[in-house]
Amino acid sequence: MKKMFPWLITMLLSITLIVLAAFLIVRPGTTPADGETSANKTETKQAHKLSADEIVKVTSVIEGIKTNLSDPSYILSINFAFQLNNEKAKEAFDKIAEFKVKPIIVKTLAEKKPEELTGAKGKDQLCTELLNQIDQVLPEGSLSQIEITDFVMSAI
Repeated sequence: MKKMFPWLITMLLSITLIVLAAFLIVRPGTTPADGETSANKTETKQAHKLSADEIVKVTSVIEGIKTNLSDPSYILSINFAFQLNNEKAKEAFDKIAEFKVKPIIVKTLAEKKPEELTGAKGKDQLCTELLNQIDQVLPEGSLSQIEITDFVMSAI
């Protein structure tokens, strides 16, 4: 019996650790998933709960951007919709859109190759890059989302 006692303790300890690990994994909402913080989850939920009228109030559009890509034989015509976190941020964005935001977009596109912008993944990467750059120059509020509303890429 004395020889089995260490094995019994080891087995009980193992079972306890497995149950504890299972309990921590199964409990939803206790820890952020995929590196998200609980604040990001809250903002994401709030962004999805906006009504159509509220979305229109906080969305600004920039249309008619035409520029060459890093390969000068390609030209791009693109339009964007920028969703900001509140109406004051939208007003501030509208004031600086022509002389702060458009140059950032043109410079970012000038560094892109045509292959980098093909497909949904390329467009998502462009939107993410623009979101990070434009958010830094906003005097008030922040960008919630950027969507490409029109995209035409053509060889010259």
